[in-house]
Amino acid sequence: MKQVARYSKDELASVHVLSFGPGADGVPLLVEAVESVQPPIPRRDKWVLIVSTLFGCPVGCTMCDAGGEWRGRLNEAQILAQIDHLVVQRYPDTPPPQGKLKIQFARMGEPAFNPAVLEVLRRLPSHLHAPGLLPSLSTIAPAGTGDFFEALIDVRNEHYPAGRFQLQFSIHSTDPAARRRLVPVRCWDLDEVARYGDRFHRPGHRKLTLNFAACRDHAIDADVIAHHFDPDRFLVKLTPLNPTRGVRTGALESWIDPAIEGSGRDLVDAFAAHGFDVILSVGELEENAIGSNCGQFVSRHLAGEHELRAGYESERYALVTA
Repeated sequence: MKQVARYSKDELASVHVLSFGPGADGVPLLVEAVESVQPPIPRRDKWVLIVSTLFGCPVGCTMCDAGGEWRGRLNEAQILAQIDHLVVQRYPDTPPPQGKLKIQFARMGEPAFNPAVLEVLRRLPSHLHAPGLLPSLSTIAPAGTGDFFEALIDVRNEHYPAGRFQLQFSIHSTDPAARRRLVPVRCWDLDEVARYGDRFHRPGHRKLTLNFAACRDHAIDADVIAHHFDPDRFLVKLTPLNPTRGVRTGALESWIDPAIEGSGRDLVDAFAAHGFDVILSVGELEENAIGSNCGQFVSRHLAGEHELRAGYESERYALVTA
């Protein structure tokens, strides 16, 4: 593995573009890995690592730039290499000391398409020896991945029995047709997600997350969610759309504007009225400039696609290029 570029603001986020050598076609296999903090929480208390599980992604979600090129799965060693690469730059001699070290399998690729993710989850506690380890798996729950999710229950029970494990389902819209437009593959419907979540959840453990990248003209109906999901087992996370190429070309409008105070409050209140815990997750706007919010932006930028300059200014943060 070789780092070919890094885009960073040290006190906020770093995007690392990593090459695993040439693929069968001779073109380098690139992925992105990210490390970030969440101001005002200092890194010594919480640190977030985001790693890739696929070379590209076969799904092509409308708002995500990681789709459009599918070049295969990373193996167990390649996923762990991303984590080690991020960790060793901060903690070359000691395990990460944070009370919360969140490792998200969410940068490039749908993790349920890669069984190696399960092997990584089995190894992580002994591999890192980090007291605050908290794996986080984000998924669209594609149809046909039932074996992966059955095995995930066993992995969680065996290796994370204290409940330090986060599972997020990317729902995005409560209207099936709108959801299919945003996520153009067949996924579990809301009933299937709810049934699995009821089995996955344990009393006293973290609630499962229903994630919405909130897009106007794509229904997000709290009544529908309340009909399917138990607020004692599930919480709701609302995020703005990031300024990806997909968002621009699809003419998508974010329901939540990070620049406007109180934006998205209508959604928060609607879910809260049904008893759901609600996270309104609005990151630092400068993360958009760095490119840390969206999978595969930097790779596209390196390939010479500069049309996103209106949304990103990653060249200001370029520290290393090969």
